[in-house]
Amino acid sequence: MNHAKKNRLPLYIGILVVLLIIFLRFGLYFLKSDGFSGLSLLLPLLLLCFILFALATSAFFAAWVYQDCKRRGEDPVLWAVVVFAATPFIGMLIYFLRRSEIKTICPACGRQISVKAKYCEECGTHVEKEDNSIMAKQGTHHLKFMIGGIVSMAIMLVCLTGFIISAVAGNGINTDVASNERIWNLGTISMNYNAYLDDVWKLDFRSASDGFVEEQNMTIADADTQLLYADISCSKVPDGATLVLWLVQGDVAKSVDVTNLSEPLEYPLNEFENGKIHVRLQINGVEQTVSKIYIQ
Repeated sequence: MNHAKKNRLPLYIGILVVLLIIFLRFGLYFLKSDGFSGLSLLLPLLLLCFILFALATSAFFAAWVYQDCKRRGEDPVLWAVVVFAATPFIGMLIYFLRRSEIKTICPACGRQISVKAKYCEECGTHVEKEDNSIMAKQGTHHLKFMIGGIVSMAIMLVCLTGFIISAVAGNGINTDVASNERIWNLGTISMNYNAYLDDVWKLDFRSASDGFVEEQNMTIADADTQLLYADISCSKVPDGATLVLWLVQGDVAKSVDVTNLSEPLEYPLNEFENGKIHVRLQINGVEQTVSKIYIQ
């Protein structure tokens, strides 16, 4: 009994480590992105539940495979890791295609032979067939793991469906470019480069969904004397396409059309206060755009 507990200890530690990594990842994201500003709490909760129940599904099926491997004389740890790492769908498929028959011991020579064998392949001794009740239980052992895996999978799919429906419908997602909260895009962008280094925001993109917003938080040290500099060039501007620069702080929201700048923009910041300001580029059809924005 103690030996079995010791064998399970690494598994329990591994599960705790995985859960800790997930919570740390969410915590770091929370700190880096100023929390989940602009996003309903339901969405991150659904996403977190999806991840947790996905892991639970993999863990339950991996536990069943572990026990099944022990019955068949194969390496249980290896196959449990394969099923857990390859997702239960792919992992279980690989396992069922690869797993061997349950074997028994020849009473004459001690060689492992199939429970369905009538004669030993080694010594030719006639082997009595296994009891029917034992044969019937071969595919139904450790049902608690299978049931746990199926229930976890069902909850995982419910969470994923809820997350997708809420995201597609835009429920609880802030898309207002003039909002003081974070903007969450429902579209896509084809990015070349996006970095904020040494208080300079450099953005280089090929194209984006209509209305897509890229943003960067900057800091105003002296609103009366500092300016926002924006050097932006759009190589491809289809008819009706625009690129709008937004500056948002609290209830103050200012916008400037920067689609066709002949020279770098110098925008005064005296309408704002010292502190954090949201600097946003609203992309409305422009392509092949390079920008460099900073406060000085």
